[in-house]
Amino acid sequence: MLTGRIIYLKPLILIIFITLFACYPALKREARHPEEALAPVRFFYPTFHDDMDRESLISVIRKNLDYLNRLDPEKPFYYGSQIFTSKHVKKSQEAFLSLIEKNVSPEQLNKEIRENFLIYRATGRVGNNQVLFTGYFEPVYEAGLKPDDSFRYPIYKRPDDLIVTDLSLFKREFKGKKIIGRIKGTKLLPYFSRRQIVEEDVLKGQGLEIAWLKDPVDVAFLQIQGSGQLRLRNGDIISVGYSASNGLAYRSIGRYMLDKEFLTKKEMSMQSIRRYLSEHPAKVKEILNYNPSYIFFRRLRTGPLGNISVPLTPGRSLALDSKLFPKGALAFISCKKPTINERGEITGWNEFSRFVVNQDTGSAIKGAGRADIFWGNGPYAEMVAGHLKHDGELYILIKKP
Repeated sequence: MLTGRIIYLKPLILIIFITLFACYPALKREARHPEEALAPVRFFYPTFHDDMDRESLISVIRKNLDYLNRLDPEKPFYYGSQIFTSKHVKKSQEAFLSLIEKNVSPEQLNKEIRENFLIYRATGRVGNNQVLFTGYFEPVYEAGLKPDDSFRYPIYKRPDDLIVTDLSLFKREFKGKKIIGRIKGTKLLPYFSRRQIVEEDVLKGQGLEIAWLKDPVDVAFLQIQGSGQLRLRNGDIISVGYSASNGLAYRSIGRYMLDKEFLTKKEMSMQSIRRYLSEHPAKVKEILNYNPSYIFFRRLRTGPLGNISVPLTPGRSLALDSKLFPKGALAFISCKKPTINERGEITGWNEFSRFVVNQDTGSAIKGAGRADIFWGNGPYAEMVAGHLKHDGELYILIKKP
């Protein structure tokens, strides 16, 4: 009798164990709503270890509080299936900042977080419960404020005829959706594509040029990064950042080059794409125009700004899908970063983890399984941004009500 009861109980115990302690199941379809993008963590907490300096963490949270202070205190933020007000998010980050400023021990920090904060884990990609991390940086390009034989390729500010239409004004089911286009007669049409803007000069003569660069590839890469510095002939530096897009879907030129076998998956990086385009100038138009999306810029007084209009902090600012993850959210990531030798070569990849803040987004950063880390500027930032493509984990933190 006793043996029979033990055998009978084993499946039940196994079911309970799997329910409580099993790894997070992989998504069967792409997350479309916040409740599908974040799952509450109840048992398997990460070890909260930060590999960066304390001062940069304090700085990024203070900048984030500037953003939260601008909002209506009752503005809702969706953390998975739960809703928190802007006021609560602010108090949560003030509480976390207080912990960091006290410089508590790692053991005490982990204890405080587990006792006082709710932790959510990003559900990841379809069939893979991890997040794919990439990187971006602030490039520096030589530029001219007037066109000449050296500087022939313009970057434009947002055109006056670019219209953004909020579709929720027409039907409730379109909440959160918009269309970007232009008016022609009585019709709303898609805005001009990259090919039309670059090859047909449809914006020329409207006074929209901010500056001119030496290479169309520089323009395209500046648009991919979303911000950058322009070094003028007299040594002055001007900063430019994202203003608007033409609304056409982003298509990866890297993926196109793989499909066309211009590059292999093993050698794919930002640096290899640039090298190929430099060595095959006849392919530049074909490859760049594969992506119809086009970015317009504005001049900035400070460094690059994220989508919440605060200056980005190198290593601490994260770009996520703004439809799924709450803007300005405190986050914790674990991934890999490269070791680079004195010749600028990557010699290995090492595990790291740190606290970050969701302060940006990107046209290529879609879904619950994508994240982009801002690395700043300089050779290391460019190298990491060009080669980082590793799986990792993403957690979102907020103080318990």
